[in-house]
Amino acid sequence: MPQLTGCWCNLGSALLQMGQPQDAMSAYLQALALSPDHWPSRTNLVQAMLSTGQPVIAKALLLEMAAERPHDARLQHELGKVCYQLKELEAAEAHFTKAVALDTGAGESQYWIGAIRQEQGEDQAAAAAYLKAAAMQPVIRRPATRPPAAFRALVLQAPFGGNTPAEYLLEGAGYDVDILALLPSLDLATLLATLAPGDYQLIINLVSDADQAGVSLTMAAELVERLGLPVVNDPRRVANTTREATASQLAALDGCRCPRTIRLAAGGDRSPGALARLLPFDFPVLARVAGTHGGDLFERVDGIAGLARFLDQHAVSDCYLIDYVDYRSVDGRFRKYRFIFAGEAALPYHLAIGDDWKLHRDATAMEDHPWMMEEEEAFLRDPSAVFGEAQMQALHEIRRRIGLDYFGIDCALDAEGRLLVFEVNASMLVHGEPEYGRLAYKELHAAEIKQAFEALLAQKAGRA
Repeated sequence: MPQLTGCWCNLGSALLQMGQPQDAMSAYLQALALSPDHWPSRTNLVQAMLSTGQPVIAKALLLEMAAERPHDARLQHELGKVCYQLKELEAAEAHFTKAVALDTGAGESQYWIGAIRQEQGEDQAAAAAYLKAAAMQPVIRRPATRPPAAFRALVLQAPFGGNTPAEYLLEGAGYDVDILALLPSLDLATLLATLAPGDYQLIINLVSDADQAGVSLTMAAELVERLGLPVVNDPRRVANTTREATASQLAALDGCRCPRTIRLAAGGDRSPGALARLLPFDFPVLARVAGTHGGDLFERVDGIAGLARFLDQHAVSDCYLIDYVDYRSVDGRFRKYRFIFAGEAALPYHLAIGDDWKLHRDATAMEDHPWMMEEEEAFLRDPSAVFGEAQMQALHEIRRRIGLDYFGIDCALDAEGRLLVFEVNASMLVHGEPEYGRLAYKELHAAEIKQAFEALLAQKAGRA
């Protein structure tokens, strides 16, 4: 009975849950050809558009629907998310604000307002927005996309603390997710009062930056202890993943080289004379502000004068001083590899190739060089062709020493073939389609990481 609009819509939803958004779109469009005003098909078509990397068209569809239902807070919320994805922050905030005005319980929209203010550097306004959100809706609940839910997880995140990027990892989850924001201004009793511990089978701690999240990590650790549930990424272990602590833990590991690292507290003596007495290694030295990632506030300096200038520019911040290691390959280019650990698996995620020592995957010109993409694809397909048995053993020993359930490592191979470690923490990004474009070969490997993450959660929740 091909004339049944609802059946085409339901077929689309099934296909969407099965990870076939293009086929889902065809089903929704067939439903709309039969009934152009069929609301479920229109709303689901938006989600399919977003899943296939068409936010501009999705936005147009949402605007059309919002014009028909101007008092629908959920439509305004979805418009805010799409505008945020399109980097239209002013429009995104306007839609989230309208959603809150239409629904006083729209705490998730209020959290988004806080996130936008924080991204714009308005920390005071962001903190106020987060507090308002916590009062409106302390716990953000996201039901499983494939009911019945396998289990319910409590997710801890810190708006100002640096978090594991988990949007892709939690997308399309077959389990219920309750998200709790850890705000330093809230006390533990207040947080516990919002929870029903018996509802959860595990805790997923996303608070990941030990440099940024001192107070939030302490709150997370106390909450985990009080609830007594299995936890992914114990906050106490996350607290021991600063660059200095990592260098100390890996200093004597066979087959591994982790550059010596010292931390300078803000407000100390940073004069050239004091620095000369302090440094335990020679120039060049890498200097970076603690709590930064992706190459921000990170420089190589070749002498005391340059180091003193850098530190003077960032006098109010703690800074790391790192022993520089020249890790150029025989062809003169630099190569930086990323593995993601999920449970006991060490899974390759990307390779960055460039002409400069400071490599950040998204800032390279690899898409302009087919041979670079071919080399990355070959590494992802068979990392053992680059990392031999000794290096893989070193990677797994790092996993054991760090002790986290889910985290990443950025590394290289030095001139002697040793594993050269740059960074080890749970703050590394994994994302999926449609963001890859010409790098679509990466999608399979991102999906393997997502599957390993889900298997880890199931094992922790006793649902393996």
